[in-house]
Amino acid sequence: MNFIPVAKQNAVEVSNFEFSSLDLDIDRLLIENPSATYIGLAEGQSMVDAGIFSGDLLIISRAQQVKDGDVIVACLNGVFVVKKVDKQNNSLLPAAKGYVSYVLQPGDEFQIEGVVTQSIRLHRPLNLNIQ
Repeated sequence: MNFIPVAKQNAVEVSNFEFSSLDLDIDRLLIENPSATYIGLAEGQSMVDAGIFSGDLLIISRAQQVKDGDVIVACLNGVFVVKKVDKQNNSLLPAAKGYVSYVLQPGDEFQIEGVVTQSIRLHRPLNLNIQ
């Protein structure tokens, strides 16, 4: 993988710049436990204050133990949601103004799918046929 130290470059220097080659593997860099990790695509605006925007890729680990305040992906009553977890109050919290927290109720079908360990902002949409 080629590496450009972007913060150190300006328009004058770029024409004379030589790329550095690093022994980086994006999978090894971002994914600690591949067999317990999957990638999701964020949808909606309820987590923007946590830096997660609609269209972002989410790296989700099933190997991480859920801690209070973690951003998680869960299946709530048949719908996948991305929220902060409040274990003490048994709640799911948004990270944006205008959204309300959800207190888990008896009878809710609720399963934590994993902890969001990273999010990746895409500046061009992916050409994926995900349904």
